[in-house]
Amino acid sequence: METIIGVLVGAIALIVVVTLASALKIVPQQREYIVERLGKYQRTLTPGLNLLVPFIDQVRTKVDVREQVVSFPPQGMITSDNLSVSIDTVLYFRVINSADATYQIANFLQAIEQLTVTTLRNVIGSFDLERALTSREEINRHLSGVLDEASGRWGIKVTRVEIKAIEPPVSIRDSMEKQMRAERDRRAAILNAEGHKQAQILTAEGEKQAAVLRADGDRQARILQAEGQAKAIRTVFDAIHTANPSQKVLAYQYLQALPQIAQGSANKVWVVPAELTKALEGLSGALGGLAGTADDAPAATNVATDVEEEAARAAEEAAAAAREVADAAKAAEAEVSAPADPGAPKGLPASAPAPASAVTGLYEPSRVEKA
Repeated sequence: METIIGVLVGAIALIVVVTLASALKIVPQQREYIVERLGKYQRTLTPGLNLLVPFIDQVRTKVDVREQVVSFPPQGMITSDNLSVSIDTVLYFRVINSADATYQIANFLQAIEQLTVTTLRNVIGSFDLERALTSREEINRHLSGVLDEASGRWGIKVTRVEIKAIEPPVSIRDSMEKQMRAERDRRAAILNAEGHKQAQILTAEGEKQAAVLRADGDRQARILQAEGQAKAIRTVFDAIHTANPSQKVLAYQYLQALPQIAQGSANKVWVVPAELTKALEGLSGALGGLAGTADDAPAATNVATDVEEEAARAAEEAAAAAREVADAAKAAEAEVSAPADPGAPKGLPASAPAPASAVTGLYEPSRVEKA
């Protein structure tokens, strides 16, 4: 009897424990439980300790209300320029109403995936490949708006939609790489050309400035040289006029300048001015004891005897050279004034003798061959 009573007490205690366990529900944070009473929605259990009616209330669904991330598999789509692309999407959503997410749709995750695919196909179908690759932000905003509006009645809040990858066909990728490479080569060529242009401009500017500076320096040098030469000539001219040299000294200087006229291997003929013979005659007469004019009388000097002898020898040599030049001039005059060739055709006049001015004139010098 006692055994039966003990079994009954144990059974009753077990029933009480099971009943209490089914009546008490502890809901974790960021979770919500959907409770049904006799198959009908009763209420939503929030985080914490909750009491249920044993054997009548039952938890049908446990909903996670945290923000969730779902990556959908790649989907093939056609752009407006009839190119096939594969697009991967990532969806961020959060359950804001557990009851609607449980009773308004059978599988809200599958519904969101299909809605994302269809919306994305509509958007990509209106874009060409170039725009689809460069308009990800626009596609994301459009998808977020459509999904948020459609999933609101399901108790779902779509927070963000991202395009993870857009993969065009292999041939299109190769063409795009070639196009990008050509574009980069073009930009590199343009940059190189601009750099070369700038270098040429800078070089030309530098050469221009250098040429200007050189020209300015040359001009200044020429001005200074001209000023120096003018000052030197003025000084010599003033010195000559101050010294008041005689005609004989000038004739002697004239004679010393004759060898400079005949210098050079290319000089085959040199010119003897008409006044040369007169100047030489005057010099010879002065050195030979001829009386000079009162104006040309040299002033008394204290020159040494050896200097006088050297001057006398130079005067004699100059007189001899003058006589030779005079003889050569006379021979040239005789040659010029010779009669015409007897064998010339009749009827032609004989050549007239050349005037004396051709030999001794100032503006018509005679040609004398160098000895």
